[in-house]
Amino acid sequence: MTDNNLNDDWWKQAVVYQIYPRSFKDANGDGLGDIPGITSKMQYLRELGIDAIWLSPFYPSDLADGGYDIIDYRNVDPRLGTMQDFDAMVSAAHQEGIKVIVDIVPNHTANKHAWFLEALAAGRGSTARERYIFKEGSGPNGEFPPNDWQSLFGGPAWERVEDGQWYLHIFAKEQPDLNWNNPEVHEEFKKTLRFWSDHGTDGFRVDVAHGLAKKLDGASMKDLSHWTVHDSLSHDGTHPLWDRAQVHDIYREWRQVFNEYNPPRFAVGEAWVVPEHQYLYASPDELGQVFNFEFAIANWFSQDFRTAIRDGLQAAKSSGSTATWVMSNHDVPRHPSRYGLPQAPSKATHQLPKDWVLRDGTTYEENRELGTRRARAAILMETALPGSVYIYQGEELGLFEVPNIPWDRLEDPTPFRTRGRYTEKGRDGCRVPLPWNSQDAPHEASWDSRFGTGASFGFSPSDATAGSQSADPHLPQPLWYKDFAVDVEQQDPTSMLSLYKACLSHRAALLTSAHNTSVTWLDEGDEVIAYTRQAADNSGYTAIASITNFGKNAVALPEGDLILSSIQLDDPALLPQDAGAWIGIK
Repeated sequence: MTDNNLNDDWWKQAVVYQIYPRSFKDANGDGLGDIPGITSKMQYLRELGIDAIWLSPFYPSDLADGGYDIIDYRNVDPRLGTMQDFDAMVSAAHQEGIKVIVDIVPNHTANKHAWFLEALAAGRGSTARERYIFKEGSGPNGEFPPNDWQSLFGGPAWERVEDGQWYLHIFAKEQPDLNWNNPEVHEEFKKTLRFWSDHGTDGFRVDVAHGLAKKLDGASMKDLSHWTVHDSLSHDGTHPLWDRAQVHDIYREWRQVFNEYNPPRFAVGEAWVVPEHQYLYASPDELGQVFNFEFAIANWFSQDFRTAIRDGLQAAKSSGSTATWVMSNHDVPRHPSRYGLPQAPSKATHQLPKDWVLRDGTTYEENRELGTRRARAAILMETALPGSVYIYQGEELGLFEVPNIPWDRLEDPTPFRTRGRYTEKGRDGCRVPLPWNSQDAPHEASWDSRFGTGASFGFSPSDATAGSQSADPHLPQPLWYKDFAVDVEQQDPTSMLSLYKACLSHRAALLTSAHNTSVTWLDEGDEVIAYTRQAADNSGYTAIASITNFGKNAVALPEGDLILSSIQLDDPALLPQDAGAWIGIK
């Protein structure tokens, strides 16, 4: 772990661990992960070697969308703890040298938010409704939606209220979109940024960062009907919903707030935009960083990753920032499963085979041995790159997607809102609570032997605070989790957890420098990704080479010291298919 107190740019080369709070660790036995649970695992996080934690939403919410439907932006969901618990967690993290990043969700509120309740009560033409996007409907009596836009979760993107008007919700109907043309919205989020900064937060992850500025006026809703939310992004900043040029005015305002603090706060944007626009969000005058999703959606082909790396490094250079690298998060299936399924080259094919996502044990079965081998190679390729690495909870254990959660146990809105209902299972498969203790294994349930009830692999305490048995985890854990529990992997020097610790330790010792942001590509052929980076001054090396072999034939490794390899090499001079290595060059 780096000493991230040395400079104000600690985030430029940080390793950030994403925590989905409801599935990380449950301290009180109610089946939901919570803030005290995070605090209890701070030593585990320090020993892993991370620099910061990023918390997905932990605010009061009805959980219509995993906590992204926020009722109160400046409080903690009472099911997850209190503000005192949050402050204690921040203090514990800082004592371990770990920074804290929290999720900010500025595109929409919950429909239980005080503002939206006020808007419903105030009626047409009120100032309260001007904070959201209300429109009259189409048809003789306004009985139809203003246009045919579809929500990203399926179904119409408009919901009618009691007095006949319709409001826009790009996501679930419980998530009404805010109107960022309204000055009150701007001031409210400045207050929120200051609130969490005053409580010790070091940075922010901005949800749907490319979606705030919308333009629905100036043309009839009928004329705009072809702009569905599934259309390709525009390159000129004129799309009515996504990546509009005006969104950058908002983030320049936010930068002024960030700079009120010492050190300045930073933010990383979730911006699904064309690659040539990434640098705008990552500008030092705006957020500071943006996620490189091309890397996250790359299939297991050298060209996919080479393009993602080159585009990410170029975007970072253009913005004066550093690149970001991520393979999994709370919105995409876990990458060991993705890499173990049938592959097709092209970033447009990042969706998994539908039969596999839907399956109840039939059709596609991921090749877990192959997926694990590729995931081990990938982490070496990723962590040697300059910039920030974002790790999603459980990937350090090599967890696979859980695609066969029973329909009646799902929480994600997708399966209940898509056309035809129950045709897509959604994102719950990567949000299943973590396994901490193999000895605390559930017993097989009579209704489905693939999952268990009762104990929770240490996710919840064996005895609840109230003295009764802990509740079942909010999402069922598969019984195969036993082999991936933290206590098992901690004892195995060949485990994924041990590999992650080694990668992060070597990265900190050999490569981490805020000014070391470039790579030199090595010509090892089309099926190999090979590059070098300047080594740290006190490392004993002039450069570190990272080599990842995607091809069928083994490739010769550069001369130097073998520092780390993703698998045990039969010949230390040769790297076989689907393997990675780091070489120290003197």
